[in-house]
Amino acid sequence: MVVRAADTYASTDGRGTLSIARDADLDADDSLAQMIFHELCHSLVEGEDSFRAPDWGMDNTGPDHDWREHACLRAQWVLTGRHGLRVLFAPTTDFRAFWDTLSGDVLSDRTDPSVQAAIAALRRAALPPWAPALEDALAATARIAAEAARFSAPANDAAPLWTGIDAPPARHPSGLPAGASSGATGSCATCAWRFDARGSARCRQAETKVDPSWPACERYEAAPSLDCQTCGACCRAAYHSVEVSRRDPMVKKQPSYLEDRGTYLEIRRAGDRCSALGGGLIEAGRLTRFACAIYDDRPRTCRDFTLGSAHCLTARRRVGLSL
Repeated sequence: MVVRAADTYASTDGRGTLSIARDADLDADDSLAQMIFHELCHSLVEGEDSFRAPDWGMDNTGPDHDWREHACLRAQWVLTGRHGLRVLFAPTTDFRAFWDTLSGDVLSDRTDPSVQAAIAALRRAALPPWAPALEDALAATARIAAEAARFSAPANDAAPLWTGIDAPPARHPSGLPAGASSGATGSCATCAWRFDARGSARCRQAETKVDPSWPACERYEAAPSLDCQTCGACCRAAYHSVEVSRRDPMVKKQPSYLEDRGTYLEIRRAGDRCSALGGGLIEAGRLTRFACAIYDDRPRTCRDFTLGSAHCLTARRRVGLSL
């Protein structure tokens, strides 16, 4: 439920109510629709549990605040881009300066925590409770905006926001959202999700044949950009157990990293990751590189895990590195 209040700008109570300031207390460039949408993008970044926490669980302070705001705006950039609504739904807060710097593929730098959080947000947007209502609302807004633009005229030499509406980009030939939504460039030929089967190029995302000459879709990832040390997905939450043969050389070389389960051995875990995995911490707004403490002695299971394979890409999706 959305209510208007005199004692807040935008706030949630954790019990299903979003409070937005009254018109008299908003800035001249504020839009009620944009403010509601922006708050929903915060909920996408923070996850479904955020509906039960005041202000989506954010305290608006601390070192994590800025990158979470940036994640919200990256998700907002992609979602509005699907419907040509970026001008109409541009933010009006102090983070407008960050929004104005967004261009190109806003999801390309996987070492930026705001990019990873935005990817997770965009995946949630396709799931309940956000879907299908959020996408339907954006599509309806685009239709209203297109009609309003026909009757808009400049006021005080300023062009109304309605005149900044763009035509929604056509879907990618594969059926996925077009690359224009996120700014992705490249082609199916250079995408990590393309593979060859029975003489044809196919896409693991769209699960269909593709033409390598097709331009990038929204989910494009350049194959050369895949890097184990900026990913680490297979060694953390993507997979919960790595079994090791009792004949594997690691058993003698690195016994402290193993757990004996009676009928089998497995690598010891440290929370949601392999105990041998280091890195992946946020320092100065960036994620530190991952590294394996026993890389030279890693078991065969790890040695056989191939960069860019179907299992690798599945792992990246599971930890939020890929759409």
